[in-house]
Order: sequence, then structure tokens, then C-alpha cells
Amino acid sequence: MRYLILSDIHANWEGLQAVLGRAGGLYEQILCCGDLVGYGADPNAVVAWTRENAAGVIRGNHDKACAGLEDLEWFNPVARAAAIWTQNELTAGNLEYVRDLAKGPLAVNGFELVHGSPLDEDEYVIGTGDASQALAYLNCPITFFGHTHVQGGFCWTRSQVEVIEKPSSATEHLQIQLRPEDLYLLNPGSVGQPRDGDVRAGFAIYEPENGTLTYHRVPYDVETAQEKIIRAGLPPLLAKRLGLGR
Repeated sequence: MRYLILSDIHANWEGLQAVLGRAGGLYEQILCCGDLVGYGADPNAVVAWTRENAAGVIRGNHDKACAGLEDLEWFNPVARAAAIWTQNELTAGNLEYVRDLAKGPLAVNGFELVHGSPLDEDEYVIGTGDASQALAYLNCPITFFGHTHVQGGFCWTRSQVEVIEKPSSATEHLQIQLRPEDLYLLNPGSVGQPRDGDVRAGFAIYEPENGTLTYHRVPYDVETAQEKIIRAGLPPLLAKRLGLGR
């Protein structure tokens, strides 16, 4: 089985369509590490597609917020405004689907999906210190996570934690061979709002049978996604960030 691993789509239809176009023929099953909605202007299109096509999805913090399950006082004003707009925009059926998304971890074929970390779905795993703590609580050798919008991850070689880098800005993909004796926390990158300095949408293809993970980046129609955000009356900063990858 080959898996398309997605995370942090954030209602960015243009980013999602570009990912699906690039990933076509490379996978049999789709999984998502959360945050289908929030920030972007196409929550209904993204949720409807997910309901139809994804085999496994867990909730993210923005999914919780947009479904009324999270106290918005914890959100900054921009994220809060986007969550309120999204909650009002979602159809009744899509809102129910988002509200009912499962909390991670989700076990799939010998690996797991989490949103933040194995310890806390809202925790950010950013550096090796965060990873060291999280890796000690893994239930499986391989765990996929999101939340940071930073493609890459961490590997525990039993003696130290190593950083796994994303593809460079000059390349479209990077394949790594996963060692069976090591533990991994792997972030497929954000489809809808990358924050690693690369505006291209990120995703990953995982092939358990041969132990490979391939990170991908794909350009998409950023300008259209930005224009939709502005037309929807969402905070302009959300459109600006798409053009910066930050």
C-alpha cells in the first residue's frame, strides 16, 4: 500500500488541487494529519473532497475551533476571525463532519497519525528538544505529524535525535530511506499554508513495503487563493502569508 500523507490543508483548494495533480498515480490511499479548515476561503470544497476521498483523518486545532470545540480566546485575532468566518460558512453536513473528526493518534498499518505530538494534539514539535520528548512516547516506529507547517521531521537513532530536512527550493522532491532500527517523527508539510520559507504546497508519499518516504513540493496558483481570501473578507494577512511561505 502506498499512502499520500497530507496535513494542514487549511481550506486552500488551489493548493490541494495542485497536490492531487502531482501525486496522481503515486498512491492508493489518502491520510491527513488534521487542519482541513481555517485560514483559507474554500472550507466546504476541501471538506467535501475529504469526506469523499480520505481513508483516515484526525482533527487539528483549527478543525476544533471552527467546529466550536475550542475556546477561541487561545487564538490570535487573525486566526480567531478566520475560525468564526469558517464556522458560519460551513454547511451543516460539513460542520458535523469536522466536529466528529477523531482525536489522534490514529493507528494505520503499523504507523500512526497525530496532529501536534503523541503527547498532546496541540503541542508544537519544532526543534530537537521537542522531538526528544515526543519520541520517547511513540507507540510505533513511524509517526506522522503536522501543526507546525514545516516539512521534514526527526529521527531517533537510539543515541541522538537527527533533523530530517525538506527538499531544497531548487528541487521538487526528496526521498529518504527509513531505517527499521530507528524511530521517526515525520511532517509531510502543509498543503495550504507552508511556513518553512517555501510557498509551494507540501505533501509526502509513504511506501511501507520498501521503507521509503518521499517529500514533495508543488507550485500552485497562489494568486487565486489570495484573491479568494480577500473577496471573502478574511484578514488580508492570511493572503499575504501565502506569498511568503511564512
